[in-house]
Amino acid sequence: MSKSTLFICRSCHHSEQRPPEQPADGTVLCDRIQALHQTWPRQSELEVRGVDCLWTCDHPCSIALAADSKSTYALAKVLVKDGNHSKIAEAVLQLSERYLDSKSGTIPWKQFPEVLKTEFIACVPPTTSSDLNEAS
Repeated sequence: MSKSTLFICRSCHHSEQRPPEQPADGTVLCDRIQALHQTWPRQSELEVRGVDCLWTCDHPCSIALAADSKSTYALAKVLVKDGNHSKIAEAVLQLSERYLDSKSGTIPWKQFPEVLKTEFIACVPPTTSSDLNEAS
């Protein structure tokens, strides 16, 4: 079984005005998630990968969950601000756990952590047709 991957946009930032010495919100979020991931019980099942850009620049911050033969989730406009990086990081790992538990990758809306329920979420079905009809 292949490992699932969590992508985190490291260049995302809530505000367009950011001093050059201040790291982007996406970078801080990625660092927090990677730190939590080091002691996460399901670490071996999920690769956490910071990426330069997920192309949601008008709606920062963004993450995506993907795996072979599973739906792919892309979330944008995750409101990372005012020092809530740790809260968001914990919620992302909660969502990741639900993704890992789902055979098809489908996560019911009611199971999304509240801080991740944004209006910018896409669920892309798997590319293999046999996976489209499976229940989670």
